Amino acid sequence: MENTQQRLSELQQKIIRLKKEKDIAVLAHSYQTADILEIADQTGDSFKLSTAAMELSQKTVLMCGVRFMADTVKLLSPEKTVILPAAEATCPMAEQISPERVYAFKEEHPTYKVVAYINTTTELKAATDVCVTSSSALKIVSRLPENDILFIPDKNLGSYLQKQLPEKNILLWDGCCPVHNAVTEDECRKAVAAHPGAKVLMHPELPAQVLQYADVVGSTADILKYALEHEEDCIIGTERSVRDYLALMRPQQNFYLLSKQLICADMRMTTLTDVYHAMLGECGERIELQPETARLAKHAIEEMLRLGA
Repeated sequence: MENTQQRLSELQQKIIRLKKEKDIAVLAHSYQTADILEIADQTGDSFKLSTAAMELSQKTVLMCGVRFMADTVKLLSPEKTVILPAAEATCPMAEQISPERVYAFKEEHPTYKVVAYINTTTELKAATDVCVTSSSALKIVSRLPENDILFIPDKNLGSYLQKQLPEKNILLWDGCCPVHNAVTEDECRKAVAAHPGAKVLMHPELPAQVLQYADVVGSTADILKYALEHEEDCIIGTERSVRDYLALMRPQQNFYLLSKQLICADMRMTTLTDVYHAMLGECGERIELQPETARLAKHAIEEMLRLGA
C-alpha cells in the first residue's frame, strides 16, 4: 500500500511539472478519483468545467471525464486544444437518443420546445432548442414561454420537473442514466433504516420512487455544498466518488452511500497514468467537431446561459 501511494505521489509530481512545461490545464469532473482531483486546475460538474475552461490562460486542456464533457469544453472554447485522456470513456445516456428521432418529432410537433440535458452528444444538442444542467433545469424550463416541452434524454430528471411544474406539458422518452436508474426503492428504505437521522441527499437522475425519500434533491454541486455546510450525517444518492470525496474532506462526519450500484464505470476509465501519457501525446484523443454541428449545439448552450442567468 505504501509503495502504491509513493508511486501515485511521484506520478502526480511529474504531471504537475508537465502542466507547467507544456502549458496544459487539467479539468476533472467531481466523479473522478481523488488522485486525479488533487492535480486538477479545476474540479466540478461538467458545465462548471466547460465555462471555467473559457477563462483559463492555457491553450491546451485535458478533460478528465467522458466524451460529451470534452465536447462541451471544445464548443465553448473552440480555439483551445481539448484532449480526452481515455478516448473510450463515454456516457451511455448521452447516446440513447438519435438526432434523427428528434428532427422527425420537431417536424410533426412544431409547438413543442425540445430541451436537452447537457449529458448528450454534440449531434443531439444540435437538434435541440436549449440545454439544461441538473441545477438549472427547473429554472430554465419554468422560464420557457412554451407549455409543450419534450425533455430528453433523462426520464428521471424529466419526471422530477413534471412534479415541480404541473402547469407544463412535459413529454418524456425512455432515456436515463443506467447507474442512477438501477437504484431501487428497497435499497433506499434499507439505507434510511440503517442510518436513522442522516440527511438523504439525492441527484434527480434517480427514479421517482427513490426520490420520495430525499431530504435534498440537487445536482452534484448542490449535494457537495449541502454536505460541506452542515454537520449531520448524510446518505449520498449519487456516484460513489462524491461520498469518497466528502469522507476525505470531513473525516469527522459520516457519509453513507445510498446504493453499492452507484459506480460509473466510464467515469473511472481515466487513470492518473492516462493523464500523464496524454500530456506526452502518447494516448487520448484530440476533440474535433464539425463546424455546422458545433454552431447549432453551441446555440442550445447559449440559450441555456441566457435563460439560466
